[in-house]
Amino acid sequence: MKVYKPEWQCTFSVNEGAEESANWKERIAWRLREFADRLEGGGRTIKIDCSVSPQVSRDEVDTCLGKGFEVTQRLLTQLAQQQACEDVMRHAKAELYEEQHQH
Repeated sequence: MKVYKPEWQCTFSVNEGAEESANWKERIAWRLREFADRLEGGGRTIKIDCSVSPQVSRDEVDTCLGKGFEVTQRLLTQLAQQQACEDVMRHAKAELYEEQHQH
């Protein structure tokens, strides 16, 4: 009886700048991305490298990335809400946040 063993591999990396080992083409590409970020203002460029074996379709990869960014947005929204509540509390009940001075 033959035993079948499924094999797969997935590498995923997100970069926000050129790595020290980057070649000249990668360094120029990152300089252009940084320049574009400054021109547009307020943005943040990231580069996603993804390799999946066996191969999956570009649409499937895009769907996964989209869902990941949806989760990121929900988490950031939750953090913003928590920070807003803390800001209100710091304003309304400042005495709760004052450091106790030891005598």
